[in-house]
Amino acid sequence: MVQSVELVLDDAAEAAVRRQWRVLAEAGLHSPAQNHRPHITVAVAREIWPRMDKALGHEDFQPLPVRLGGLLVFGARRPVLVRAVVPTAALLDLQRRLFGVVSDCPGIAANTHPDAWTPHVTLARRVSPPQLAAALEAVGYDGDFPATVVGIRRWDGDRRLEWPVG
Repeated sequence: MVQSVELVLDDAAEAAVRRQWRVLAEAGLHSPAQNHRPHITVAVAREIWPRMDKALGHEDFQPLPVRLGGLLVFGARRPVLVRAVVPTAALLDLQRRLFGVVSDCPGIAANTHPDAWTPHVTLARRVSPPQLAAALEAVGYDGDFPATVVGIRRWDGDRRLEWPVG
């Protein structure tokens, strides 16, 4: 399975993403709504050692304004629909620092290395190509909106547990 380091969003942004998840689920798409909280993943590994939580907690963190932007599609056969997070110098710096803490853990995902990372919030997974038009129709007219990163959390996919760090 996987473990990750994630950034969590303020209540208003979380509500906006959850609304989009509901709209997509009503359109018959696989939405993370039932099992997850909206977030921006900054690092993924096969295992993140428990001692890393303390190190992550020592990283300087202040709430960070971000902007959730347009829609992106990752993949081809079973695409993932995401809302881009507009990169800023402060967001890229935070990701680079958090990634650096866990970079020696086993099984680090290549797409979370700082120079390969695309910040985003997942809206729907396993979108078949025929469903893509419906997905874009369902949430494509939603404009960009502001959000604030309000915390850092860890996710353990094996145990399906999350907890705050810092």
